[in-house]
Amino acid sequence: MNEQPSSDRRHTRPIIVCADDYGIAPGVSEAIAGLIAAGRLSATSCMTPLPDWKRHAGLLRQTVAAHPADVGLHLTLTDHVPLTDAAGLALAGRLPSMGRLLPRALVRSLPRQAIRDELRAQLDAFEDAWNAPPAYIDGHQHAHVLPGIREVLVGELLARYPSGSVWVRDCREPLARCVRRRTALPKALLISSLGLGLHRLLRRHGLPANDGFAGLHDFSGRVPFRTLMQSFLAGSGPRPLVHVHPGRVDDELRACDVLTTPRETELAYLASPEFAEDLASAGLHPARFADFRHQEPAMSSGNPTDTGSESIR
Repeated sequence: MNEQPSSDRRHTRPIIVCADDYGIAPGVSEAIAGLIAAGRLSATSCMTPLPDWKRHAGLLRQTVAAHPADVGLHLTLTDHVPLTDAAGLALAGRLPSMGRLLPRALVRSLPRQAIRDELRAQLDAFEDAWNAPPAYIDGHQHAHVLPGIREVLVGELLARYPSGSVWVRDCREPLARCVRRRTALPKALLISSLGLGLHRLLRRHGLPANDGFAGLHDFSGRVPFRTLMQSFLAGSGPRPLVHVHPGRVDDELRACDVLTTPRETELAYLASPEFAEDLASAGLHPARFADFRHQEPAMSSGNPTDTGSESIR
């Protein structure tokens, strides 16, 4: 499918449709590039510690030159080989699982210098291949919202880039929407609650972020992905972002990640006419962070269970 005509966009609202994990494996990177070229994605988040990032940065550069999209850093602090020694964080040369990282974050025992060094190395690797800063930053498995990581991230952004030039993914989601979706509820509530701390930091320091977040599910396939996406698009917020994980399964992906077959399900849907129909029905079109700059973020009481944005369709 080609990109939505500009005449149609005058009657719809912008939403960032962001594919995570560019650079994790060739089948994922090539699938994401194809969806950007087809106008189905408006952003992708890149895993710079993995070997495929260097191999496929050129493909992404060529794709985005012809089909503009935002390209960001997918800060990777779990499961993979770090770019630094990551002393006190990595074990036997491998970053911890989320199951090990989360408890340490909650008791504020993460090694901030190791996180800072790894963040800087991943940003360097991004800039070396991209010849520019990332348009935004988020986290693999949403690790950027965790205590001890979010503070390092905000501090580095303030020190490294002009204020407001790099966006950050805000992962808060209203409780009512999580409950209505009836899938991955504990996961959604945990991420949204932890995301409140990052949200406050971003507001305090004037760093730009989306205002509306969706895409969390359990990858079980019990609910058809189209049904999930329809719920993600409904009540999406004033400056919304939905994150997805499309890709084709290959040996390199199987060797480094447990998320395999569900990526192909998401790819098939995102490439289908049904996705375009669902966007149109929700009154939305894929857009970039810059399209949000003229829109003020919604006022928030700071409570991740607030449902005020649910009235915005």
